[in-house]
Amino acid sequence: MPAESKPEASTVRPSSSALSALSPSAPLTERQEARRRRILHASAQLASRGGFDAVQMREVAESSQVALGTLYRYFPSKVHLLVATMQDQLEHMHGTLRKKPPAGDTAAERVAETLMRAFRALQREPHLADAMVRALTFADRSVSPEVDQVSRQTTVIILDAMGLEHPTPEQLSAVRVIEHTWHSALITWLSGRASIAQVKIDIETVCRLIDLTEPGAHR
Repeated sequence: MPAESKPEASTVRPSSSALSALSPSAPLTERQEARRRRILHASAQLASRGGFDAVQMREVAESSQVALGTLYRYFPSKVHLLVATMQDQLEHMHGTLRKKPPAGDTAAERVAETLMRAFRALQREPHLADAMVRALTFADRSVSPEVDQVSRQTTVIILDAMGLEHPTPEQLSAVRVIEHTWHSALITWLSGRASIAQVKIDIETVCRLIDLTEPGAHR
């Protein structure tokens, strides 16, 4: 995959103080949040049309009507941007899931249904899904805050489906394994190495870990 050319650091790279001002821990003003929303929308639109390679920072800047230097202050690279796009997509999914919660009788069934609904949403936008998963795969330590946001959002979605507000350490461990399996299932499906039916079986199988972490469950 050809590397994306990046503008000269002297013209667009933000200073460390500018980056800290836009870090996830720093609240954004209403105007900054609106600008960030436009950027994420442009990223998702470009990725939906052409996948990872279609997301070029200059085109994102033009589409979202922000200066290229401003874009780099929000997202230092395409990988940062696409991982943040995945977190944003998961947040939207979470809102949809809250409006129509899963209907399974057990926590394991509800989590499996939730993850398959999320999977089907990504399936409807395969180029976007591929771009976001590639970004997660390419992410290095500099993208840790964005990757952590994706992980936290996925965890919240799973815990909501389980109906848990105060999970035990064992339950959190099971959630992490479920997350890993879901992400791995996305990768194998996107690469054509697994069918949707196989993904469903794998998700349902790993969700049985939830039953093993129920308080008082026989081991």
